[in-house]
Amino acid sequence: MAVKLTQVTLYMKARKNGQSQTKAAAGAGLSERTARRIDANKHGSQRSSSPRNYATRKDPLAAVWESELEPMLRQQPGLSPITLVEHLQDKYPEQYDKVHRTLQRRIKQWHALCGEGREVMFLQQQRPGQQGLVDFTVFKDLIILIADVPLDFRLFHFRLAYSKWSYLQIVHGGESYTALAEGTAEAFKYLGAVPAELRTDSLSAAFRNLAKDQTEDITSRYQSFCRHYGVTPTHNNRGQAHENGTVESPHGHLKRRIEQQYNSVNLVQKRPIPMVFKG
Repeated sequence: MAVKLTQVTLYMKARKNGQSQTKAAAGAGLSERTARRIDANKHGSQRSSSPRNYATRKDPLAAVWESELEPMLRQQPGLSPITLVEHLQDKYPEQYDKVHRTLQRRIKQWHALCGEGREVMFLQQQRPGQQGLVDFTVFKDLIILIADVPLDFRLFHFRLAYSKWSYLQIVHGGESYTALAEGTAEAFKYLGAVPAELRTDSLSAAFRNLAKDQTEDITSRYQSFCRHYGVTPTHNNRGQAHENGTVESPHGHLKRRIEQQYNSVNLVQKRPIPMVFKG
C-alpha cells in the first residue's frame, strides 16, 4: 500500500511533539516498519532535495526544432511563438496543435543562449486613470492599392497605461496636429473619461517642414486642447521611442503578426517580399 505524503507529514509532526514512534505511527495510519524508515530518512515518499535534471516526457519539437525552427529564428530572430506554431500547423496538419507553451519556453531559452544582448529597461509603476499615451504607426512593408494608386495611410493609437484599453483609427496622410486632436477626442469619446496625463512622443513628425511661427501655433493649439479636456500634456525625449513603450509595443505586435504571417513562407529570401493588397 502506498504511503501518502500527508501521512508522513502527520507522523513527523507527532514525533516533533514528543510522541513515541509506535504512537505516532498509529496516529498517522502507518506501520512501525514504515515509521522506522521515515526516522532513518529512507522512505520513498520523502522528496529529494536535488533538482530534477531529466525530461519527464518526449520532446514534442524534437523532429522540427533543429531542422526547421532554429534556422528560421537564426534568419529572423523576431519571429514570435504563435507565428512558428501557425507555420507548423500549416505544414503538418493536426500534429502540432498543443505546442504553443513549449515553443514559448524554447524560444525564450534560445534568445537567452543564442540571441543578441538587449538594452536594460526599468519598468514604470502605473496607476489607474493616470496616463494615456498616443502614437502614430505605419506599415513599412504593406502597400494597399486602390485603382493601382498606393493609399497613403497610417494608424493613430491611443492606449491607457494601466488597464491597456486601446483605441485605433485609420489616418489618411501623414502625422499632423489635426490627426492627433481628432484621434484623441474620439478616443476620449469612446472611453467616456479622460486620464490625468496625456503622453505623446516629441511630435517632431507633426512639426516637420514647418516654419517656427507655425510650430509655435501648433504647440499653442495643443496646449489649449489639453486644457479643454483637463489633462496634463507630457512627452518623451526625442529619439527615445522606448519611453512610449506602453503604446509602441502593442501596435508593434499587431504589425509583426501581419508581416510574419505573410513572410513566413518566404524565409529563403534575404529580404521579405513587400506585401501588396489590391482594393
